[in-house]
Amino acid sequence: MMPLNTARPGETVTIRRITGQDAVRQHLAELGFVPDSAVTVVSETAGNLILQVQTGRVALDSKMASRIFY
Repeated sequence: MMPLNTARPGETVTIRRITGQDAVRQHLAELGFVPDSAVTVVSETAGNLILQVQTGRVALDSKMASRIFY
């Protein structure tokens, strides 16, 4: 498994695992980051990502993105 912040723009990956405290995992789940869901990296700037999740776009900093594995 690799952390999400290693994915490249244009790449679509399937989330396998989310780490962190319960509150962090719950927050990410509310944004649409759940295991077995597809996420597309729209762009990356200085480690921060803009991601296409389900029907919306979400921005994550590199620290938060490193908690999501594909």
